[in-house]
Amino acid sequence: MVLIRYLLYFFGVALFTWLLTKIEIASPGALKLQVFTHAEDALGTSEFSPVEMLQPGVLAVCGLLLAWVVEQCPQQRPVALTFGALAAMFFLRELDFFLDRLVADNFWQAPVAIIAALLIVYTWRQQKRLRLAWTRIWPSPGLALLFAGALVQFAFVPFVGHEPLWQAVLGEHYQRIFKLALEEFIELLGYFLWLIGTLEYALQARALARREPQPAAARRRLGPHWRRHRRQAGDDHRRRRLHRG
Repeated sequence: MVLIRYLLYFFGVALFTWLLTKIEIASPGALKLQVFTHAEDALGTSEFSPVEMLQPGVLAVCGLLLAWVVEQCPQQRPVALTFGALAAMFFLRELDFFLDRLVADNFWQAPVAIIAALLIVYTWRQQKRLRLAWTRIWPSPGLALLFAGALVQFAFVPFVGHEPLWQAVLGEHYQRIFKLALEEFIELLGYFLWLIGTLEYALQARALARREPQPAAARRRLGPHWRRHRRQAGDDHRRRRLHRG
């Protein structure tokens, strides 16, 4: 089952990337990687590109998956809330162009600052629960992929997508669209890693929730399904013991 999932991840990312590249090859400029919004705009923006628009969509899916973990897997709630808050901040950051134009300049910084402050307070007050939840799930392939996505976004893209780098490399042949295209495709790769990592984390959290004793509040939320989950976990445990014997 794990092998099938990872094959699906591989071919899913390959398919999306292939479609994006074929769109641009078949119709140059179709990806809108550099759009000039008005006559005085000398730089252009990639915010109207399907590549850029996919990014908040991926983050929204990550947020929904983490919200599901918060609701269904109480033991992992501190970790899921932490990553969910990070996904919300990334989501708002990706919408900065539109928030600046439709609301106010640099408006996106206000909700991001509020979420960051709440996250700091939450992690400080729940540090013991957060540490316990982390030790329950680590080592985790999902969290490793989330780390890999963050590595791409914050330790790779800012340097490789730095405009002076490409001005130095290309010299007089430099065009800003080169930098925009490279930056946006690498960012999309980072968000794909985040999506896969979130999926794997949610599946692992679900498996742990079924295996570990549930608090009374969680049992009430599950209702009649709790007894079925408990019986299933007991059957799985007995089968493992018989197999070892």
